[in-house]
Amino acid sequence: EAGIEAQIRQVLSDLNTHDMANLAQRGKKVRDLVRNAALPPLLQDDILKHYRRMEQDYGKNCAVAVRSSATAEDLPDASFAGQQETFLNIRGDEALLDACKRCFASLFTDRAISYRVDKGFGHFDVYLSIGVQKMIRSDSACAGVIFSIDTERGLKDAVYITGAWGLGENVVQGAVNPDDYYVFKPTLKTGKRPIVGKTLGKKQLKMIYNEDAASSERPVLNIETTPEERSRFVISDDEILQLARWAVIIEEHYNKAMDIEWAKDGDGKSVGTGKLFIVQARPETVHSQRAANIIETYVLKERGKVIVAGQAVGSRIGQGRAHVIHSASEISQFSPG
Repeated sequence: EAGIEAQIRQVLSDLNTHDMANLAQRGKKVRDLVRNAALPPLLQDDILKHYRRMEQDYGKNCAVAVRSSATAEDLPDASFAGQQETFLNIRGDEALLDACKRCFASLFTDRAISYRVDKGFGHFDVYLSIGVQKMIRSDSACAGVIFSIDTERGLKDAVYITGAWGLGENVVQGAVNPDDYYVFKPTLKTGKRPIVGKTLGKKQLKMIYNEDAASSERPVLNIETTPEERSRFVISDDEILQLARWAVIIEEHYNKAMDIEWAKDGDGKSVGTGKLFIVQARPETVHSQRAANIIETYVLKERGKVIVAGQAVGSRIGQGRAHVIHSASEISQFSPG
């Protein structure tokens, strides 16, 4: 509708995803085209009409999350998760419309462009929709991720839940070591309380609202957690079991292993203090694809100096020369090996 498709095709005509400078330049040009284009008036009016209805329920300039969902986001052999943008704590008409444009533009992040080429998807064959949701005030509570299978061992009879203080983005991005909880599904379904494991995470940071969001480019920010917050679990046993029950329901509905995001409201001014919410669900595309009749074990035969430690998803071993970069702009410094 904005008349920019031909320009986008022209920009991508000499794309070379193996040349990082070329990829970054082409990606930025396409994103700028989308961000600078006018939203179709019908679409803009519809977005604002529904935002007015949200304001009636939650107050003027209520905070929303602008979340991307690509049509090919998760297929059995391809996962586009995390390649498109989500914007949190967005308030007011202007910020909402801009966030929607940035969301649409993120269909052309450098990573998404490169991934589509590697997987054989056409750039104009993948579409993107946006969900605008009332923000759950997990900045004053907690949030995290649920897998309806055990991602460490690929076991289908366990629900694996992670959680940390504040907004869930830190858990999704791997910026903190969250709490871990395991629930055994077969006995959960019979009404038992089968929490089979709990591990206290360090939870060093928590993402909260930037209360100066109206005048800031940063609607959310990270602060350090207190020693008291680090020393206790973010949810109770009852809440662990509730999330596990929901994970089972969602898995049975889609008939496949699922990767789910949850949030707890700690404010209560709009949606209810202490309530738990599911904010997103998508297929789990790594461990559920493993052959169930093959078990692989990797053994480290020698020990070296530990340079950095973190939480692994899975248990493989890789090797190569360590190369430190400080931002994605330095990615071109990487070479084979």
